[in-house]
Amino acid sequence: MGWLGDGARQVFRPEISRSHLLASLLLLLLLLQSPRPINPSFALHPPPPPPPPSLRSPCLSFPSFAVAASCLVLVSPGAAMALSAGDVPTMYTVLVNSLSADEAVRRPAETALAQCEARPGFCSCLLEIISARGLACREDVRLLATVYFKNSISRYWRHRRDSYGISNEEKDHLRKNLLVNIREENSQIALQLAVLISKIARLDYPKEWPDLFSLLAQQLQSADVLASHRVFMVLFRTLKELSTKRLAVDQRNYAEITSHLFEYTWNLWKSDVQTILQNLSMLSQRSDIDSILEQSNDLMLICDRWLLCLKIIRQLIFSGYANSSYKDKQAKLWDFAKRACTKLMKVLVTLQGRHPYSFVHQAVLPAIVDFCLNMITNPEQGGASFEEFLIQSMVFVKSVLECKEYKPSPTGRVINESSQPLSLEQRKKNFGAVASDMLKIVLPGDRVMLLCNILIRRYFIYTAKDLEEWSENPESFHHEQNLVQWTEKQRPCAEALFIVIFENYREQLAPVVVSILREAMALSPPLETDVTAGMLLKDAAYTAAGHVYYELSNYLSFNEWFHGSLSIEISNGHPNMRIIRRKIALLLGQWISEIKGDTRKLVYHALVGLLQDNDIAVRLAACSSLCYLFQESSFSELDLFECLPTCWTMCFKLTEYVQEFDSKVQVLNFISVLLEHAGDKVIPFASQLSHFFQKIWDESAGESLLQIQLLAALRTFISSVGYQSPLSYHMLIPILQSGINVDSPDALNLLEDSVLLWETTLLNAPSIVSQLLDLFPYLVGIVTRSFDHLEVTINIIEDYIIFGGSEFLKRHGASLANILDTIVGNVNDKGLLTALPIIDLLIQLFPQEAPPLISSALQKLIFICLNQDDEHNPSRTTVRASAGAILARLLVMNTNFTGQLLSEPALLTSIQQTGISVNNNLLLSLVDMWIDKVDDANVIQQKEYAMALSVILTLHVPQVIDKLDDILSVCTTVIMGGREVKTEDDTSGDITSSSWLGNDNSGYSNTSKELRKRQVKDSDPIKQASLEDMLRDNLKACAALHGDATFNAAIGRIHPAAFAQLQQALNIA
Repeated sequence: MGWLGDGARQVFRPEISRSHLLASLLLLLLLLQSPRPINPSFALHPPPPPPPPSLRSPCLSFPSFAVAASCLVLVSPGAAMALSAGDVPTMYTVLVNSLSADEAVRRPAETALAQCEARPGFCSCLLEIISARGLACREDVRLLATVYFKNSISRYWRHRRDSYGISNEEKDHLRKNLLVNIREENSQIALQLAVLISKIARLDYPKEWPDLFSLLAQQLQSADVLASHRVFMVLFRTLKELSTKRLAVDQRNYAEITSHLFEYTWNLWKSDVQTILQNLSMLSQRSDIDSILEQSNDLMLICDRWLLCLKIIRQLIFSGYANSSYKDKQAKLWDFAKRACTKLMKVLVTLQGRHPYSFVHQAVLPAIVDFCLNMITNPEQGGASFEEFLIQSMVFVKSVLECKEYKPSPTGRVINESSQPLSLEQRKKNFGAVASDMLKIVLPGDRVMLLCNILIRRYFIYTAKDLEEWSENPESFHHEQNLVQWTEKQRPCAEALFIVIFENYREQLAPVVVSILREAMALSPPLETDVTAGMLLKDAAYTAAGHVYYELSNYLSFNEWFHGSLSIEISNGHPNMRIIRRKIALLLGQWISEIKGDTRKLVYHALVGLLQDNDIAVRLAACSSLCYLFQESSFSELDLFECLPTCWTMCFKLTEYVQEFDSKVQVLNFISVLLEHAGDKVIPFASQLSHFFQKIWDESAGESLLQIQLLAALRTFISSVGYQSPLSYHMLIPILQSGINVDSPDALNLLEDSVLLWETTLLNAPSIVSQLLDLFPYLVGIVTRSFDHLEVTINIIEDYIIFGGSEFLKRHGASLANILDTIVGNVNDKGLLTALPIIDLLIQLFPQEAPPLISSALQKLIFICLNQDDEHNPSRTTVRASAGAILARLLVMNTNFTGQLLSEPALLTSIQQTGISVNNNLLLSLVDMWIDKVDDANVIQQKEYAMALSVILTLHVPQVIDKLDDILSVCTTVIMGGREVKTEDDTSGDITSSSWLGNDNSGYSNTSKELRKRQVKDSDPIKQASLEDMLRDNLKACAALHGDATFNAAIGRIHPAAFAQLQQALNIA
């Protein structure tokens, strides 16, 4: 991690440790991805590396170069002059010149090398140069010699008609000396040597080179790590070459190699695992990791050897065992390997999402992304791959590309030019820039385009199994493709990855998608009827085009596409064309924003036509897209009305065919959309819809989710038919009774939507008939159970009070009192502010009948008013002001009952027992409260306060005369303030009327009902009464009651300015 600053090392110490752990996980994943036969004994107790395997081939001795060179002149007559040991210095000089930057020197040298390639002894001279190590021989010359050697193998090792090739004697010399020189320190030369040895082995093993593996095994006896590493490099390349030979005899030879080599390689791999993990654990505790790794070359060689062993193990398993030897005989172990691979990938996905910065390491993020991309693009090269693992690989790549921590900062990297360490945010920006650079390297433009092509052409394509499942169960197939979680199935996961990749590289990929689309349309003409590869590719291309419509609209015209291809394909009714018809139905819903002008109407009719398709999957797809079209802001109601009869008919028919829950929900959603936009145009179909809703409700018993959708559709239906809704009561009322009954088994799931449907039913009822009145007692159980639906409950009570009238109060007064008594005192301030307007409304409409019924709730309001606990609680202050206004209204409209209520000894005693400080006369305590809280009340509440205080002047309460100054001050202020705002709408802050002025949350409105509620508000006696006239008359009554002398004395104590305002308010000269 040399690119990390010191400050970053200090802060991200856990991240460094996790990075090494992630590297280890990745390497283990590489192993598990190719299952192998494991011996349980050494799997649990790994032994030290065993002695090298012994292949039963004799070992040959190696002649010296001089002896071999003397043999080189023994060539066939007519052959070119052979090169000998004496030509080695000249050959070296020619190679040096071929590396010269001077073209005049380089070109003759290259020509000379080309002429020497076919001469016998050329490869032997090159091998002699390769073997010469030290200062006398340049490394780049040796490397070039290996390249020429490797190329000569391909051209001259086999005898051809146009070339004599390399003699058998020279071949024997080369084979022996190559193995002697494989302990090469230069890694590039060692790699070239391994490749050329593997090429020779492919041609000569086992006939001409039977002792190849036994000689390699002998060199493994040394404890030299470098020698061991180079041997495994040769083994890997050789085994890879031999695995490409497919003849039966070659496969038997490979199986024999596997039987000798696998055990040793497997145990060495395990031993290296322990060595690496122990060293990584030690290194994670050190701060100078880079310097230690530079000094410890053996550790890096062991890591590389570990990886070579792993690759060899994979190759041996894949090519050295018969196909059935593992999966059939060790099925349980194979299943475990698959689960382990999938779980490891899930761990990596989770870690990356939780600790993204831990992956920002050259050995982690690029390696894992590259591994996953290789698995996605070339799963057959990864050995035995399987769907679950591919899905997790796609999930990981998608997660990385979406990771906001890996996005470079717009301001670029932070350069630390001071001695102060970078802040955490600055380091995060640097990490993001590093991660972005890593992803650019591992995902270059050509690889992005390849991945896009692979996703569309391989993973989007329907398989024979998919089409079979479609034929067997179209409903299930449709929903599996569209509703399944994208992380559960391969195709939806590939589509999700495609969308993310396109969003990141849209400028590069848009032309690619368009090219695939046009290619597919050319391969599969609109009138095609056979399920060909072209048709399946067209379906895949349409899928891609639907997902990224927002960008493709810049490259192709939807109108031309629709008229030139899509409309023709829709009209092709051949059963095989269902594949394209379904995809077009979905695509039209995705391209909705690009459908313009007259084409929109054609699209409507095309989709309505697909509702009549013979395939249910196509019909459901059309149903889904029609929902999108009708919900789009620019849809045409006129076009909808033209399609409406056919839509209803096809929806009713579709519900008769579908069996899946998801299908029924989809049809219900479509019907809800139609109802929402059709308005009163639905009335001619009301009878059919009522029958449909009843049928669905009966069939959906026990399926709460479907019934919830049905209740939502019923709300829209009732709102659409409006005052015609009683025609559906035969269906609606039983459903409502079932839903609002808290004792029903499904009450927990259905109650909320049922209460909303009840509210909508009342809102659209022309009158409260007996059937609706009979529902009210259910509200007691709902409120007793919880206050979750309090706001809707209040709206329902409001409708019953206003439109049920005295008949409602007579039948259900006790239930109403029970509900209000349960609410008041048991809900919080917000709940009280919702419920108090109903009590105010009840007293307004039924001032004589209602108060005795709700006396218990009124007593609780007295407690609230007199409890002075609102000093630092604004909401509590509002509640006290509202409760005081209700009691003021009660005093004005039913003075006698108020006197009786306040004079009950039990009430006074219970209030005093709670610790509330009050006078012995509760009325006087309320007077003090009204005077104190008048400034916290809104306009209508202030008028209620003033009128109540005015009424107090007429009562036989001697102490009132002492409060005359304060009472008149309040009344004067309200009168003068009322004149200033009399032209304004006083409902702006009117809490006592905020609920019943049509401010419901149902989303529906009814003009006549709202007008009726407005009339009730306007007919409020408090609003209509004149406070000036009332106060003037009550002052006269007060003077008569208390005597002129006492009254005038009290008047005389009023401040002159206040008295002048009083005279002005009462218009007294």
